[in-house]
Parts: sequence; structure tokens; C-alpha cells
Amino acid sequence: MASISLVLTICVLVFYVPAPSLASPSHGNDFLRCLSTDVPSQLVQTPSSPSFKQLLVSSIRNARFVAPATASPPICIVTPTNASHVQAAVRCGRRHGVRVRVRSGGHDCEGLSYRSGSPGSEAFAVIDLAKLHAVRVNPHEATAWVDAGAGIGELYYHVATAAPGLGFPAGVCPTIGVGGHFSGGGMGLMMRKYGLSADNVLDATMVDAQGNLLADKKAMGDDLFWAIRGGGGGNFGIVLSWKVRLVPVPPTVTFVKVARTMEQGAVDSVTKWQTLAPALPDDLSVRVVVQNGEANFQALYLGNSSAVVTTMGSRFPELGVTIADCKEMSWLQYTAYIFFGDAINSKPLEALLLNRSMPLGRFVKNKSDYVKKPLTKETWEKIFLWPNGTATGQLVLEPHGGIMGRITADDIPFPHRSSVLYNIQYVEFWNGTAPGGDVTPKWVGSLYDFMAPFVSKNPRGAYVNYRDLDLGTNKVVDGVTSYESAKAWGESYFGPENFRRLAEIKRKVDAGDYFQSEQSMPPLPLKQ
Repeated sequence: MASISLVLTICVLVFYVPAPSLASPSHGNDFLRCLSTDVPSQLVQTPSSPSFKQLLVSSIRNARFVAPATASPPICIVTPTNASHVQAAVRCGRRHGVRVRVRSGGHDCEGLSYRSGSPGSEAFAVIDLAKLHAVRVNPHEATAWVDAGAGIGELYYHVATAAPGLGFPAGVCPTIGVGGHFSGGGMGLMMRKYGLSADNVLDATMVDAQGNLLADKKAMGDDLFWAIRGGGGGNFGIVLSWKVRLVPVPPTVTFVKVARTMEQGAVDSVTKWQTLAPALPDDLSVRVVVQNGEANFQALYLGNSSAVVTTMGSRFPELGVTIADCKEMSWLQYTAYIFFGDAINSKPLEALLLNRSMPLGRFVKNKSDYVKKPLTKETWEKIFLWPNGTATGQLVLEPHGGIMGRITADDIPFPHRSSVLYNIQYVEFWNGTAPGGDVTPKWVGSLYDFMAPFVSKNPRGAYVNYRDLDLGTNKVVDGVTSYESAKAWGESYFGPENFRRLAEIKRKVDAGDYFQSEQSMPPLPLKQ
């Protein structure tokens, strides 16, 4: 059976802010002098600093981007400890022609939180939010304020220890920064019960494109507050802290894991899973990881094992779930177990806290799709047998349904709701460069092309937190991103209506397009 630690290879997304306009070396020096007025020198590292490279690489989660990031490094990395440092970076950047990119956990699938997709052509600085990672829990209100530089594991740990009986719906990888996770939506195994992470954001604090501090959603206004909850990181400003609604979790939850090979009926089981999983009780979520001709079913049930065995026995008897396939634990223990597997038995739960020095891992490429009509058994047979070649391919299937189907597509910018059966994350990972140089191996692209007839269309949907530059990159005209060029990727992530509304909001809050990158939100032209 494939190890649950496979999630180490698929934890990839981030909070980022934009790509730079061209700045001369003198502009870069002026920018650094400007920063020195308001930001302590120990919080600003330049390429000449002894620990610069270590800091730059510290939050790179995808080995594919180490060489590009170090070959064309930022002017500096700012590690703010309060909002004024972020404000100074934005104001100095605007004054001296230096854009900023922001990272919290470093999991952006295209590395855009710390590198430019057009190396050598643009100067930029990185704002690394690692030192802004406080979590302040209010058990009586069932809320928490969490800083954008915290990992979701830190949020889980502090919530569960400060407020037993409460939890939060988010992803399975503890080192993902909440800044990027919330900015793009935030899927996880409790979303069928409680929605996305972004559906549970109640308030926020942010620095806008002028360097102003917006202390809460009232200062932002309804439109901007709508946009930051699922509209993608790095588009409208820099969110520093989020207020979230905490949700009730029982004293005991059950994690189920069952592996099936093709010889054991994996294809039939996944074929049935497509329509079964979205229709299960909201307390039960069953996802599937498909790899090497094997399907690994992973389920979270908000209750005890006897109840889930009964439910699965009546609804999904083909899987043959028994008590031996179940582990009862606390919700906090589950959040560690799904990532670390049995290794967590020899670790304290403090392992959930964000570790900036974790091993780098392998080269990774991600893509995504949304499925609205079930695939046939014959199609799944082809998928299971898809050749991996020089790399390893993995599919992660995340069921929707439950409350996800009862929230409207425009409640927040994340549109993939009532008509969706499940999300597919395609993950390809390999060691070192592919044959022929720094080229992604063929598995992920060929399978993605094969899947076109079977997934959502017009537009073909994608999840912004699995950012994919293959969908398209921005064209900049007179210093401003083209709305028409951005439709290629923007309508896939957000749908046509939400994308247009996001572009309208961008025009209101950042008409000059300071926050700009290869896939940043364009300001909607006035003539539109």
C-alpha cells in the first residue's frame, strides 16, 4: 500500500504577491535606502548577506524552482515583524519602481511567491511573512485570528489546545501558509461539512496597493472583502491576518484507509466512488489517491469507527471497510496522522507547527480539473494504466457535495460548487531534471490532454491554489495587465462572472496594477 506520507509530494500552494516592473540597479539601491528608514536592518537581507540564500531557499517546497530562484534572486527579502514593515515595503516599492512578491508557506505550485517567471527581466523584492505567525483563539466566540505567515498546522494545533471541541476546515499539509490557502479557497476533508477555509473567514487585516493599513472588513468595503476570500493571492493587497469561524468537532473522529489494486477491483471502486462520495452524509468525506495502478481511499468521519463501518458497509460494500481499517483519534491527532502517517506515533503533536527547515523534496508539476459527470469504467482503466515513464504520476480526487453544493457560485470568488462531483489534482514528481534538461516529464501533460472530453468545459475549470502557468500568462500593455489575455487562466479559476467582478474590484483598489505577476488579476478597462 502506498504510504499516507505521499501527501508530502502534493502539498503545494501559496500566498504570493506580484511580479516586478523593470527597475534599474540604482532604483534597487534607492529602494533599499528607503526601506532602511522604517525597517530594521536585521529584517532586510540582500544577496550579499551571508544567510540570504539560506533564507530564500528555506520556504521553497518544490525543488524544481531552487535553481531559477537562486539564479535570478530578488533585490532583497524582507521579514516583517509588524504591519508597518509591510507598509514601508509597499510604499518604497511604489516610489522606486520595485514590485513585491509575498510568501507565507512557500507552496505556490509555480513558485511565484519568491521568483519571477521572466527571470532577469524584472527586479523585485520578497516579503516573507514567516515571522508573522501568531494564532489568537477566542474559545467563547468560537473564533480565531491567525496571521498570514502561520501554517495551517499551527492553526490546527493552537485551536485544538486552546479550545478542545473546536476545529477548522482546511487542507492536509501542515506547512501550507494560511495566507495562500485562504486566498484561493482552501479545500480539505471537512469541506463537505463546513465549506472551504475561505467560506469561514469572518474578517481580515491587510495592506493595500497604496501601503495603507486596512484594519478590518469595514475599512475594506464589501467588494474587497469578497475578493480576498478565494480570489487568489497577490492580486489586491497583502493580507496580514485573518479572523476565522471555528467549527465543532467531536471528541473522537475516525480516519479510514483502504488500498485496492486493479486486481482487487480498484477500477470498479473508483468508478462507483465518483457519484457515491458527493452524496454521502456530510460528516463523512472519502478522497482517493491513485498511483501505480492502486487506489488508496482515505476517509475522515466525524464520529466513531463502528458508525462509519456501518455507513460504508451499506453505501459502499465493494470497499469492504472493517474496524481494522479504522483509527479512532482526536481531531488534532487526525490532522497530524494524515500527513505523517504512523510516524506521528513517535513524534509530539508539536510536529504540526511550521518547520521552515523541512527537507526540500522532489521536482513537482501540478495541474487540476473539475468533474461534473462520472467517467466510465473504460476511461478509468486507461487512467490507471497511463504510463509514467521517467517520473511518478499521482491523482488526488477530492469529493464535493454536502454544503459545497448548497453554497452559491458567487458567494465568494471560488465558483466550483453545486454541479461539481469532485476535483482532480494531477501531480507529477521526479528526481532532478527530466531527460533533455529542465523540462517537465510527459505524464502530467499527456494525461491532462486525454482528460479534456471528460471534465468541465467552457471554461475548463481549475483550482487557483493549484496554480498552473500552462493555462496562460499575462500580457502587459503600457504597464498594465491585459484583461483579455488574463481571461485564459482567470475564467478557468473563477468562472466568467466572478472573474469580471474581480477585475472590476482590481480597478477600484489597484488601478495602476502595482500588484502584478504572470497570473495576477488585471484591472478591468473602463470601456468594458
